[in-house]
Amino acid sequence: MKPLLRIFIPVILLALVMMLLSSFMNREQGYAGGNTLTIYNWGDYIDPDLIKKFEKETGIKVIYQTFDSNEAMMTKIEQGGTTFDIAVPSDYAINKMKQENLLIPLDHSKLSNEKYIDKRFMNLSFDEHNKYSMPYFWGTLGIIYNKKMFPDKDFSTWDALWDKDLENQILLIDGAREVIGLGLNSLGYSLNDTSDAHLNQALAKLKKMTPNVKAVVGDEIKLLMADDEAGVAVTFSGEASEMLDNNKDLDYVIPTQGSNLWFDNMVIPKTAKNIDGAHKFINFMLNPKNAAANAEYVGYATPNTAAEKLLPKDVSSDKRFYPNMDELNNLEVYDNLGKRMLSHYNELFLEFKMYRK
Repeated sequence: MKPLLRIFIPVILLALVMMLLSSFMNREQGYAGGNTLTIYNWGDYIDPDLIKKFEKETGIKVIYQTFDSNEAMMTKIEQGGTTFDIAVPSDYAINKMKQENLLIPLDHSKLSNEKYIDKRFMNLSFDEHNKYSMPYFWGTLGIIYNKKMFPDKDFSTWDALWDKDLENQILLIDGAREVIGLGLNSLGYSLNDTSDAHLNQALAKLKKMTPNVKAVVGDEIKLLMADDEAGVAVTFSGEASEMLDNNKDLDYVIPTQGSNLWFDNMVIPKTAKNIDGAHKFINFMLNPKNAAANAEYVGYATPNTAAEKLLPKDVSSDKRFYPNMDELNNLEVYDNLGKRMLSHYNELFLEFKMYRK
């Protein structure tokens, strides 16, 4: 037996070391629990000082990870290889996650600061009664353009993007729902239209725009517009706000034909380990002072009415980024269209990107 013991003891010790190492790595890669909180958010979408403040106030260590699309975020959470205590998906993604049983219902008794959220942004179709989510940021999709390059052009409608004098001047955001959606809106159809006839009409019209399209890109839009490398872009309001800060010749408009009204909300994924800590973080971010600091840092519109009052007047009164109710009524939230229809949108978008007139 002794020779066997000499063989097995090192093996057992190695196994124990591997288990401890695995536990440490899991913790660092997002396995939360105890006094740790793992947050999964969009890149550059929180004031880093707020994370430090939360850690100091609660004694909870934050592990912060980022994603670049709702789809990537949902896939990782669905696979379950990494545990996240907080995620910040968009409206339609919340609906999808709810349907696929990926979320934990919120305990509203632990969210005393939810009273500060604007009622317009509560109880929306993608999460009735806010059973699973609380608002984080909101915004619109619109057109940003260079007033110096196009001093007399009216960009108040999507149709302006088809003008011949915009040849090789337009940057489009790399998103199927956004680009196909603006095509639908320009024809008077809903952003959530599933009619094959209407979608094909939108694609045909979008193809006529291709001589004007300089590129279909992501974050590069900010740098290219700030440096006058393009004259026009389709982008989100928060991105536009940052571009305006870097180039005073730029302006942003929400097309009158309709557009996307989007929401990013905080949720607790099904595999969360620190549910109490997750509620503390959500309530912390709903605190007006924290929400205002976050809005100033990120540049997107806060859904927190008390926080909005703390913002500089030139920010909170800017109707380009805090539109009135009449303008909001002309906007739509993306519906969860299901996998088959979303795939169809992606196929149409790919066909548009590959098309060259």
